[in-house]
Amino acid sequence: MTDWSQLSHAYGSAEDIPALLDEIEADPNAERWNDLWSALCHQGSVYSASFAALPRLTTIAVGADPQEQLNALHLTAAIVAGTGQLHGADDVRVKYAQEIATLLRMANEHLRTSPDRTDYIYLLEAVLAFEGVPVWGEELAWGLVNGEYQISCPDCETSLFIAIGDYGYFSTSGDYALDDHVEKAPLRPVGPGDLSGIGQRIHALALTDGQNEVATAVTYLFGSAHCTDCGADFAVADQVGDPH
Repeated sequence: MTDWSQLSHAYGSAEDIPALLDEIEADPNAERWNDLWSALCHQGSVYSASFAALPRLTTIAVGADPQEQLNALHLTAAIVAGTGQLHGADDVRVKYAQEIATLLRMANEHLRTSPDRTDYIYLLEAVLAFEGVPVWGEELAWGLVNGEYQISCPDCETSLFIAIGDYGYFSTSGDYALDDHVEKAPLRPVGPGDLSGIGQRIHALALTDGQNEVATAVTYLFGSAHCTDCGADFAVADQVGDPH
């Protein structure tokens, strides 16, 4: 039996987590889910209590309500993506292997049938997180859902926006959302036949599932960009998730 008083979350002792999970199971609402996110995965950080909550969250993920299933999958994916952090929870992929396998199965089931582009991207990221795919299990959705990544030029280290979405497909060091006259350099997408590895897999999945906009975005994400400050050319995907 879990001794929650010996575990911690973002705000201290995790003794309050069982009651919050009980409330979510009995009467779920956005506020309670936000409270749980804030405690267990605060700005992407995870804690010993985060992983201890996986069994209860897995129960919710296989429950009858589709929306609650999605809520549980999104949170558990974010938690599992943080297994490499210093969280004091030992080897969680071994300890919670059964739960992670169940969550992966549920995420794949939802992925096959999700018509919504945003939900699809988050579910795709969840699948990669449960599989333990580095970088893309944490970084795929942020840029593709919000329409931009913020990275550093590998040559001059200038902070660049990589726009992939409603604003177009370009790189710039200027605030293009506020200034229409900033210098922009068009992104160069990779040809679908030239994709390899994880890029090829994500692209093929999106096409198979009828998510053509996502598939197109992937060709830009795994394409190349031009730094508007120093003129360097570089592969976009290589810079995503780079701490520098």
